[in-house]
Amino acid sequence: MISYLINDTQSNQRIDKFIRKQLRNAPLSFIYKLFRKKDVKVNNKHVDINYILKENDEVKVYIREDQLEDFKKNIQLKQIKFNHEIVYEDENILIINKPAGLLIHGDSKNKKETLTNDVLNYLYSKNEYNSNSLFTPAPAHRLDRNTSGLVIFGKNNKVLQELMNIFKEKSSVSKEYITLVCGDVLKDGEVNKSLLKIENKNLVVVSDDEKAKKAITQYSILQNYDGFTLLKVKLLTGRTHQIRVHMQYINHSIVGDQKYGNIEINKKFKNEFNLNYQLLHSSEIQFYNLDGCLKYLSNKKFKAKLPAFFENILKKL
Repeated sequence: MISYLINDTQSNQRIDKFIRKQLRNAPLSFIYKLFRKKDVKVNNKHVDINYILKENDEVKVYIREDQLEDFKKNIQLKQIKFNHEIVYEDENILIINKPAGLLIHGDSKNKKETLTNDVLNYLYSKNEYNSNSLFTPAPAHRLDRNTSGLVIFGKNNKVLQELMNIFKEKSSVSKEYITLVCGDVLKDGEVNKSLLKIENKNLVVVSDDEKAKKAITQYSILQNYDGFTLLKVKLLTGRTHQIRVHMQYINHSIVGDQKYGNIEINKKFKNEFNLNYQLLHSSEIQFYNLDGCLKYLSNKKFKAKLPAFFENILKKL
């Protein structure tokens, strides 16, 4: 067991984010498991994963000593040439056009080759971060490993918390995606179906279960091909695998999606284009009327161009 007493600089952040910073090498699945097994306590009481820490809170994490030593090792920072496209950067935020196939955070198989580590090395190269810093820059929202596009990092605690609240509330931000789906979509539409995450299978399904979470996806046609459709998709909620599951539900699964997609079509695209992942790209994030430290981003729109690989497939279609 390890215990932390929360100080002023560590307060006002979600407890899972705090623990991820302390256990730098722990995969996200391990962090989530700690909360599912109720191995995290604040002031001797079990708390939810979204608990906001307060100054003088005592946090206890029940973890084996050998795991603790492994997970606490500092990231080996190094001077690097940053190879990812920077869409926008200022003293508060960094927006990256993430390539498909790259994890944002490490998992049990890969802890080093991640977008977060690349960003930390990049900021270290600019003298904006080091391993002794009290705050570790982090992404404000998630994106699947095999989904490309916009990821926003907060460079300080105040900004990161503000960004996370914005993405959680969703009233001051919109996210759009571009995807290629199977079949001829004939008209624009909306899917309003609740989703249930099956934790032990890393699978999401449409469900009427009381534990299912509301999910709304809007889509519009960009271009029809012979048996395929390029869509612009807008999320009104932000559930895990939401677009992928909703597209499957309306019988227009995303091309290349190995979990929810069409097996035969995936084989065809694998053979013809060497495609190993879903053609889903986070193309646009727009902020609306913001307050506080990010007020200057009000009504700003950020766009990420399609990956060249995605563009080439569309040209050949």
